[in-house]
Amino acid sequence: MLYTQEHHKLMDSIRRFIASEIDPFVDEWEANHIFPAHELFKKMGRLGFLGITKPEAYGGMGLDFSYALAAAEAMGYVRAQGVGMGVGVQANMATPALAAFGSDELKREFLAPAIAGDVVVSIGVSEQGAGSDVASLKTRARRDGGDYVISGSKMWITNGTQADWICLLANTSDAQPHKNKSLIIVPLKEGGKRARGVEVQKIKKFGMWSSDTAQIFFDEVRVPVRHRIGEEGMGFIYQMKQFQEERLDGAARRLASIELIQETADYLRQRVAFGRPLLDNQFIQYKLAELKTELEALRSLTYRATLAYIDGEDVTELASMAKLKAGRLGREIADWCMQFQGGMGYTWDNRVSRAYRDYRLGSIGGGADEVMMMVIARKMGLMEMGS
Repeated sequence: MLYTQEHHKLMDSIRRFIASEIDPFVDEWEANHIFPAHELFKKMGRLGFLGITKPEAYGGMGLDFSYALAAAEAMGYVRAQGVGMGVGVQANMATPALAAFGSDELKREFLAPAIAGDVVVSIGVSEQGAGSDVASLKTRARRDGGDYVISGSKMWITNGTQADWICLLANTSDAQPHKNKSLIIVPLKEGGKRARGVEVQKIKKFGMWSSDTAQIFFDEVRVPVRHRIGEEGMGFIYQMKQFQEERLDGAARRLASIELIQETADYLRQRVAFGRPLLDNQFIQYKLAELKTELEALRSLTYRATLAYIDGEDVTELASMAKLKAGRLGREIADWCMQFQGGMGYTWDNRVSRAYRDYRLGSIGGGADEVMMMVIARKMGLMEMGS
């Protein structure tokens, strides 16, 4: 058993917040291809939802990662998954390394406002020619006195058009690919305007419409060296740790797809064909039972990985397994629910068709399925690290 009464209280609070502050507006946000992150994050920050695992000294709750997982699972019930993804980036993808390895000065300047919801943040790893292959990133930060001068671009940046700063992974030396990278906090705005040398272009996507996604270009952008998180050259290691939380966050959000199964069953109970409810069809009953079983298997794997992570274990393999399973199962659930709901499920405004579009990203973003299988194969000793 992972969740205690306190976990469930947190989840209940988040679901009440979703019911009052998110779900009534998601259709509008989907139509606009963006949700108002500054406004929403400020409300969440007041309730402590953005700093659950972060140190109390910077405005966080100081709780272990199981509470962040519970919060992510609750956010999975939002009726537009782009919102949950944007929140996940702020809480569990762009800030863990800063909280764990950043200087006190850096945490007070950048982490505390992110926890409070005073700013919107992004994580910058992927590039146009280097997404899942993190070692081949090209964006460079060269030293010039007390500054880094950054040139390059980042792709698929969630919260990108609204972000005030980005946690950027860039090459800071000519050493080996796993030893030449650093994580740097790069402000994207100055005095409310776009920072000098920064250009942002919005990307239109297949799904996750309520989440703004951008390509961000850096042309000789200067930031102080003190904006580096931790040691120079340790960025790859820090980001791999950050990935563990990102992948568990994504797996937890997918656990909420049980609601899609339940809603489909409710619809089929009312939908009569050939003189009886569609839910009376044994094939449909068995398939929905199978999907729920697979979902509970994902739950067990995700919870197991979380407990190991809290105990300080390297959960790269387990988190990759959970992420792989969540991506594939989310696609399968959405596909079968659409099939069973038939023409109604295929209509654009139906929740199942939105889930079909949103869930598809699960096997692509944060490391494609093929990369997850490569990570797992390496951990099994089936392939060399350089393969």
